[in-house]
Formats: sequence, structure tokens, C-alpha cells
Amino acid sequence: MNKLFGSLPFRLLLGIVVGIVLGRLFNEQVMEVVVPIRNIMSQIIMFTVPLIVIGFIAPSITSLGTNASRLLGLAVVLAYMSSVLAALLSTACGYVLIPHLSIASDASVKELPADIFGLQIPQIMPVMSALAFSLFIGLAATWTKSERTIELLKEFQNIVLKIVEKVIVPILPFYICATFIGLSYDGTVTQQFPAFIEIIIIVLVGHYVWMAVLYTVATIYSGKRGSEVFRHYGPAYLTAVGTMSSAATLSVALDCAHKSKVLRKDMVDFGIPLFANIHLCGSVLTETFFCMAINLMLTGSLPSVMTMIVFCVLLGIFAVGAPGVPGGTVMASLGIVVSVLGFDATGTALILAIFALQDSFGTACNVTGDGALTLILTAYADRHGIKEGQ
Repeated sequence: MNKLFGSLPFRLLLGIVVGIVLGRLFNEQVMEVVVPIRNIMSQIIMFTVPLIVIGFIAPSITSLGTNASRLLGLAVVLAYMSSVLAALLSTACGYVLIPHLSIASDASVKELPADIFGLQIPQIMPVMSALAFSLFIGLAATWTKSERTIELLKEFQNIVLKIVEKVIVPILPFYICATFIGLSYDGTVTQQFPAFIEIIIIVLVGHYVWMAVLYTVATIYSGKRGSEVFRHYGPAYLTAVGTMSSAATLSVALDCAHKSKVLRKDMVDFGIPLFANIHLCGSVLTETFFCMAINLMLTGSLPSVMTMIVFCVLLGIFAVGAPGVPGGTVMASLGIVVSVLGFDATGTALILAIFALQDSFGTACNVTGDGALTLILTAYADRHGIKEGQ
């Protein structure tokens, strides 16, 4: 029971419920206090975004570069393509389905009080600058074999992870609560609740569709039955649902993959741990659909096709560099949600809250999809005469 109460999804759900209740009770004078508090927390969260980008992306590049090989390159390409194509599929479905959902984009809402405090905490650099810096410093450190820089980037990653763990995660429930107080106060949440339920159901169906696509492609490429891999993944799927972490599910996923007769043991030992950190297709699919729906809720329109294509391409990069921990994808990519889609504090709070509530199922899709990509690796190794130990 203590584990349940201490989990982030439970605390976020509690924050949503409390926020909705308090928003119906608070008057304008109280909201004049709530709005600045919410905005200060938003400023703190957004300040850390460039740090998260650098801390996640740059060390990931150096770790891949120092172990470069044909199979590693193929694994990274497979993970990236799976994430980008899942995002594009989600985008296409969004344009078809979201306009027909119960989204009250033209609903009249009560105006929130102005932020009388107005504290600003500027980021150390724009998000896209942080991404470019991460790519250049990661690649250059690998090319020059700068061991001290590589170690420094790894230490910086640990520092950023501690900032997320000790600062961002603890304030998230309060930030979500304050945001939903505002959404309840102005009437948005009561009008949009049916749409939230519809969106989550559609996303869950999308996970199974994408898993079917991955295993179908793996079956065609390898000439072996993907079902022979998939049928062993039940324990890993359930573990991922419970832990919401690809990294925490790793031992179970390895055990499940080793039971398959069509996967090479060396490819399992190589591919499963790697994909647990770089293959986040379910999380990407989820975030893309949610962002489109929230954009319609807040602005009354869907993002343009070109905007979504740019978002999907960049989101795939962030997915490869994001850590396999609860909420890793959405935290790592929060910068492009703001810079590419133009989300404000309310939009970022909504994507954080809704994403976290279903994060366990997105993680389960990530983990289960790793088996399909490992089957492709196995077939590639067999076709190119790569034997164990090479």
C-alpha cells in the first residue's frame, strides 16, 4: 500500500483530483495566490529542460560511439525508425480521429487572474541550441576519444538525473494540482473530461497496432515466426505495466527473450539491454497523439502537417537519448513540445499529467517491441555471417 501511495502516477492522480475539487471551491482572491505559485513551478521545470537535453543526449552519443559496430549502428537506426514511424502513424490517426472527439475547443471559460508576481527564470540556452550542442559535443568527444570529456558528460548526466529526482519529480504533483485548480476554476476540465477518456483509449489501441506492425515486419524480414518471440513476453509486459520503467523491467525482458527459440543468445544479450534505453516507440506514439489533442483543446486547431513532421523527427532523437525511467521520454522532449508546438504552462502541465497516467502501458509497448527489433538483429547477423563473439 505504501508503494502505491508513493508512486508518481498515484500522486499525480491525487493532485488532479484535489485540484479539480479545490478549483470548484476557490474564489478569485485565492486564485490570485495560486496562479503565481503555479507559474513559479512552471519556470523551475522549464529552466531544467536544456539541462535535461544535454544530460541525456550527449552522454548517449558518446556511449554509442565508443562501442561502434555494424550491429550497434543498425540497432540505433531500428530504434529511431520505429519511434519516428510510430509518431507519424500517431499523427495521421490524430488528423483523422481527433476532430471527431468530444473536444470543446470553442467552449467559454472563466478568465484566470493575472500573475501579479511575474517571476522569470530564463533558461541558460534555447532548447534547440541545447540539442545542437549535445550532438556536436557528443560526436566530437567520440571522434577525439576525449575520455575526460566523456566521463564529465556521464557525471553531468548523473547530476541532471538527481535534479529531476530531487527537484522536478517532487514538485510535479503540486504543479499538476495547481494547474488543475486553474482548469477547474475556469471550467475547462469539466468540459474536456470525456475527451481525455477517449484519447487514452485510442492510444492504448494504438500501442497494440504498433506492436503488431513491428512483429509483422520482423517476421517478414527474418522468415521466422515473430509470434515465437511475442508469446514469451507476457511477464515482461506485466512487469513494465507495474514498474513504468524499461530499465527496471530489463531482467524480466531478458529472461523472456532467452526463452524464444528464434532469437540468438548473443543478440538477446546485446539487443535487449540496448533497446531498453533507446527504443521508446510506445511512449512516442502516446506523446504525439496527446500533444495534438491538447493543442486542439487550447488553441481550437490542430498543428500544421509540417509542424508535426518536424516534431516527430526531433521526438525520435529525444526518444533515443531519453533514459528508460518513468516519464523519461516526455521529460527529455519537453523542450520541443514548447519550442516546436508552442505549448504554454497549461499545455505542458496537461501533457505531463495525462502522459504519466498511462505511462505504464506505453512502457509495456516499448519493452514488448524490443523483442521484434532483436529478431531483426538476429536475422541480420545470420544473413551477414556475423558469428557469436564478433
